[in-house]
Amino acid sequence: MLTIGGKVRGAFCDGLTRRDFLRVGGLALGGMSLPQILQSEARAGVTSSHKAVIMVFLAGGPPHQDMFDLKPDAPSGIRGDFKPIATNVQGIEICEHMPRLATMMDKFIVIRSMVGAGPDHSAGQCLTGYTDTISKAQGGRPSFGSIVSRLRGPVDASMPPFVGLSPRTGEVRWGNPGDPGYLGMKHAPFTPFRSESKRNGESDDQVDRDRLRGRMGLLNEMDVWRREVESSEAVGGMDEFSHRAYEILTSGKLFRALDVAKEDPKLRAKYGVGDMQNEADGPPCCNDHFLMARRLVEAGARCVTISFGRWDTHGQNFQSNAERIPKLDKALSALVQDLHDRGLDKDVSVVVWGEFGRTPKINKDAGRDHWPPVSFALLAGGGMRTGQVIGSTNRYAEHAKDRPVTYPEVFSTLYHNMGISGEENMTDRSGRPMYLLDKFEPIREVI
Repeated sequence: MLTIGGKVRGAFCDGLTRRDFLRVGGLALGGMSLPQILQSEARAGVTSSHKAVIMVFLAGGPPHQDMFDLKPDAPSGIRGDFKPIATNVQGIEICEHMPRLATMMDKFIVIRSMVGAGPDHSAGQCLTGYTDTISKAQGGRPSFGSIVSRLRGPVDASMPPFVGLSPRTGEVRWGNPGDPGYLGMKHAPFTPFRSESKRNGESDDQVDRDRLRGRMGLLNEMDVWRREVESSEAVGGMDEFSHRAYEILTSGKLFRALDVAKEDPKLRAKYGVGDMQNEADGPPCCNDHFLMARRLVEAGARCVTISFGRWDTHGQNFQSNAERIPKLDKALSALVQDLHDRGLDKDVSVVVWGEFGRTPKINKDAGRDHWPPVSFALLAGGGMRTGQVIGSTNRYAEHAKDRPVTYPEVFSTLYHNMGISGEENMTDRSGRPMYLLDKFEPIREVI
């Protein structure tokens, strides 16, 4: 086993460091070594195309009627505190707390009629297209990023095809970066921000202090280690896959993509840094992750997943979302504009959604509860026909009124944008052929 040891202080807004993952052997992939993963990938085959998808999961169920489907004429116990504002597309209105997105709604697609959500708090359906119950019954549906890894492989030997930026969360399913399912750990995401577990009796502050003390010198030690190894016989004696693992960890390309401090400070300010800590048992509102995602796809990643914020607002829905929604507005608007400015908007698709919507009726605690019957999704990029709304809900945002859209339809669209057709399939652990989706049907209005 090849190990890179050392120490460095924390750098990212989830409280972890850009060197947390520098040990070849575990790499947050279930104990499988990086050379083994690369060897397995090689058997899967690769191609040279580079389309990409950035998937943003809003953990806990964002309120559709307070963000993209406001009902200002509904009774006060339903319509809520937020007011709609006009956008740069005539006829489309969104929440007043998203002024940046309002100025560029021509670059987005709002789906107001998402149906078929499961009842559970889980990122699974937003990563696979299937509820956890159906996924388990079918042998463990692989996440989108794992399927893309399997069918398209890496673009560059020094960049993993699938990167999951979600940190660990108290509610484990909210921090799921994307399970490989029956495709196996060789197609699991590269997860740089999976922090260590606390030992019994340790406080968060103590863990942070110990972590920082244990990593203060890694940046310098990394440079020393690289020079020493390159001048020794160790690299020459590596097999092909160990050598490629070494290339990933020492090329600098992956590290540079993750290090947003190297970005133009003016551009980073447009994204915003966001929160430093997880929201209770949910993920942080870490704006830096949006900038990392753009840097990663530009460097060669095919799929990047983000978990942003804790949207499970059973109480104080409007108070908390008046702070949370503007953070999303800033990070998402900066990401999509950045993709356009760099000419990546035709190649990179963005999807933003949660596991379900929230109740039309406001409860006694000024909150909204779980509401699987209907929710929203937001799409951008990918060469899609943007500047439109798909579907609608009834007067109180209770149910889809017209053009209901399912999760598999959105996934079909994302696969289509990647150049992957419904005819492509894989095999499960028992060797049975498995289609990407039970029904492959891209959203006709956007392609």
